[in-house]
Amino acid sequence: MRSALESAGCRYTQQRAAVFEHLSQVHTHPSAEEVYLSVRQSLAKISLATVYKALEALVEVGLANKLTYGDDAARYEFRESEHYHLRDVATGEVHDLATPFDPDLLKKLDPRLSERLAAAGFQITGYRLEVLGRFQS
Repeated sequence: MRSALESAGCRYTQQRAAVFEHLSQVHTHPSAEEVYLSVRQSLAKISLATVYKALEALVEVGLANKLTYGDDAARYEFRESEHYHLRDVATGEVHDLATPFDPDLLKKLDPRLSERLAAAGFQITGYRLEVLGRFQS
């Protein structure tokens, strides 16, 4: 983590390390506020603004993903590997979808999609897939 931050021109701090440690240990997709409440237990003087800045730094260097959904609060996850998500449209809760990631899925959906988008000046750098629904209580 330290080398990833420093090679991207970001400082390594105790606060960023604590935020990273929390993300790498949870199996949920917490909001910044949820990260703050957890990290605050070990770093009592950390502020919510510092947590936001730490999360953005981790996203910037590729150690975390930021999942945004319109007006809902952004959620964050430790970037282990590419995968899909399930999202509860009522609560905003996000879970990993237990199915293998397919790097060729776009090609399977439309074999000429990449080619057409490139001709229009758009370069695909990746894709996300989420399945929307409601979790039963």
